[in-house]
Amino acid sequence: MAYDLTDITVGFIGFGNMAQAMAKGLVNAGVVRGSQIIANAVHFDKLEQSVQALGARASHSAAETVDAADVVIVAVKPYQVEKALAGAEDLLRANGRFLLSVAAGLDLRYYQDLLGKDVHVQCVIPNTPIEVGQGVLVTESADSLTDSQREAFEALFSPVALIERVDTALMGIGSSVAGCAPAFTAMYIEALGDAGVKYGLQRNVAYRLAAKMTEGVGALYMDTGVNPGALKDAVCSPGGTTIKGVTELEKAGFRGAVVRAVDAIEMG
Repeated sequence: MAYDLTDITVGFIGFGNMAQAMAKGLVNAGVVRGSQIIANAVHFDKLEQSVQALGARASHSAAETVDAADVVIVAVKPYQVEKALAGAEDLLRANGRFLLSVAAGLDLRYYQDLLGKDVHVQCVIPNTPIEVGQGVLVTESADSLTDSQREAFEALFSPVALIERVDTALMGIGSSVAGCAPAFTAMYIEALGDAGVKYGLQRNVAYRLAAKMTEGVGALYMDTGVNPGALKDAVCSPGGTTIKGVTELEKAGFRGAVVRAVDAIEMG
């Protein structure tokens, strides 16, 4: 039996780009209605404009948001979390609500030290494609949710994202691969678009071809589980055009550059 989300209220503390991507994803996928979302942020005028587009509600404080919500999504910068939650600690413990943190680098232990072990918490790192129902939630394997709350979390976000649970120590690298790499992938799509334009394609056509191809390769892996190297080999006929392009990418250190980009993130 599917979990009933009809009466659930999702509250956002902070409503920047990632929070809005999550909210849009939930609403556009029909998981919740806009009226089931409430948010607060530092700049109220800007917040009102942002929530109006979704049919959501704006609140003036974190306490007001928490009091109205069943699921509280903390979507502020990590250094802002303590201040953002100040005064709402008791409300977070009430009525079976739980906290979902998207603040990078913070884990369950942090929130237990900050709020106490009786607050129900799940830490995740989302990525921007959640806005169109194609996201990833790198999810800390440790949590303090009840079985019912875990079911609600899965019901909310599995329609819009792959929920991938990893050990606490691996949240950082999971975030680098899934959360930072959309920027790398957008650069790859842009570069393919430039190449297409160089040889006569209209830019919008070149971008569509590159974007759909990228989406399709990901879907093919998810559906088959075939090693990416084998997917590459399947396109590379002996003496053919594709292997010539692959060889040039290898000469340019394509794969090494990707690994070094992740190294740069992980090493700070």
